[in-house]
Amino acid sequence: MKVKYFFLAIFALTMFSVQAHNFLKAGDLAGSWKYTVSNVPPEYETGVMTFEQKDDKWSGTLGSTDKMEMKELVVDQGKITFKLDFQGGLLNVTLAQDGDSLKGTIVSQDGEFPITAVKEVAK
Repeated sequence: MKVKYFFLAIFALTMFSVQAHNFLKAGDLAGSWKYTVSNVPPEYETGVMTFEQKDDKWSGTLGSTDKMEMKELVVDQGKITFKLDFQGGLLNVTLAQDGDSLKGTIVSQDGEFPITAVKEVAK
């Protein structure tokens, strides 16, 4: 009988640990990220994207002065997807988070472009 309770306790602790890890990882996304896009005109190569979480809902913007709102933003287990309205077209962005870095692609009517980002240190 004690063995059953022991294994049940181990299982419960494991499940809580996994949930806590996922929560902390998602919380690490909040903040500003400096990004670089390859194979695009120089004026679009670098910038800042910002993610915020309020009441378990994510929001985000791209740019520091002329901010574009991220639409259909989904954050799930280290994978981030969103869309941007850009010059009459739609950009689909897919990123994977690995600690303080993001890596992924931007897909537009002109092709697919690699993007990387590094989290900025909070001031």
